[in-house]
Amino acid sequence: MPNLNPGLLIPLLLLGACDRAEDATATARPGTERQRAVEPDVTSTPDRVLQAELSKPPMVPAIAPRDKPARVVVNLEVTEVEREVAPGVRYTLWTFGGEVPGKMIRVRQGDVVELHLMNHPDSKMPHNIDLHAVTGPGGGAEGTFTAPGKQTEIVFRAKNPGVYVYHCATAPVPMHVANGMYGLIIVEPPGGFGWADREYYVMQGELYTTGKYHEQGLQQFDMEKGIDEKPTYVLFNGAEGSLVGDRAIRAKTGETVRIFVGNGGPNLTSSFHVIGEIFDRVWTEGGSKVQENVQTTLIPAGGAAIVEFKVEVPGTYAIVDHSLFRAFNKGAVGQLIVTGPPVPEIYKSTHTDKPYTGTATTIAKAPPAAPPADLGKATYTKVCAACHQPEGQGVPGAFPPLAGSDYLANASSEKLAAHVVHGLQGEIKVNGTPYNGVMPPMGFLSDEEIAAALTFVGTAWGNQHVPVTTADVAKARTK
Repeated sequence: MPNLNPGLLIPLLLLGACDRAEDATATARPGTERQRAVEPDVTSTPDRVLQAELSKPPMVPAIAPRDKPARVVVNLEVTEVEREVAPGVRYTLWTFGGEVPGKMIRVRQGDVVELHLMNHPDSKMPHNIDLHAVTGPGGGAEGTFTAPGKQTEIVFRAKNPGVYVYHCATAPVPMHVANGMYGLIIVEPPGGFGWADREYYVMQGELYTTGKYHEQGLQQFDMEKGIDEKPTYVLFNGAEGSLVGDRAIRAKTGETVRIFVGNGGPNLTSSFHVIGEIFDRVWTEGGSKVQENVQTTLIPAGGAAIVEFKVEVPGTYAIVDHSLFRAFNKGAVGQLIVTGPPVPEIYKSTHTDKPYTGTATTIAKAPPAAPPADLGKATYTKVCAACHQPEGQGVPGAFPPLAGSDYLANASSEKLAAHVVHGLQGEIKVNGTPYNGVMPPMGFLSDEEIAAALTFVGTAWGNQHVPVTTADVAKARTK
């Protein structure tokens, strides 16, 4: 057997392994009215040609009800674009349709799909596409190798229903995928998936950057981190904060929410979870079998799932990879904001300050998702707000207030920085009230994040502390 270059052999093996043996207030999608037992037509010749509607994440394209297969034309352009992936952090993403994840494709089982892949002339790399919904060599990758300024075409029959990943399979394959080249294609069964008031599109992926987490400026791809499977970021929809605040997905109480969830990888398995919800139905791995009453569902790299649940209680729900360091320290956090009247018979939150009578230790709350706003507020919201509360009011008897704090006003910048870097134990008095707790060290944060967070706290809620600098933080680290 001739000697083969491993750099060429691995992409070929990976390629073969993939072979097959609008608007956030939108309500029900056409075609989701009620799941019906209908035999699929996967052999007849389509009698009409339709232009596919593709959607940007987190939206899902509508699909009109029809009884016969169509020839569906999909035009998908590859572009290489520089984007902000975290506050102050930029990266050159390789995209399908200018988005990460790539634009969603939605067809019906039995459709004949005519896919045109175009590679923008400004691209630096050739690209192709492997669709896991395709039965054929390389999932279409073999026929879509496309140089910059060129276009290619494949035609395939969508034989199997489900939700499938597509991705670039040009060598080096893991690098193309890690740079953002993944998306979802839905192959709708003839009877649809049943009723849903709202449908959303979410994909998890990883970024491997030469700089550490939140290191500012334009970052480059780090192949060694990729090989070691140690991502700098684990993200939903291509950027930290992409599903937070103004960009959160939304619903009203009483509505059924369906999320098509994919995992671009290229390495990690996702433990997909919505904090405070239970999935009524899960189409495991995007297939045809449905599980009920699921708390967390595993989604492998290169895999997908459909999760569905009825929202009953208003509030903000965190969407996370429940491998929680990825959520709170690498970026895999989103939000579902549910509006409506309180439902005390299901859930009632009472904030009463009663004396502690038990013997167990206090259970720490997981911090909420960081908003995509300025670095100081974002860091405080992600790391500090779970204890000190979103408006700095603290928790009586447990966590001292930061709003209007005399302790904060009288402490030097270096002293405050040392508290964050090294932690704090023992009794302190804030506004005349003693507190005796444990603040864990937060030295994993960068000097920029600590300085920005302390400056935010020192100037918010009526506080008038002088700004904390990175030099203050650097000096505190040496103590």
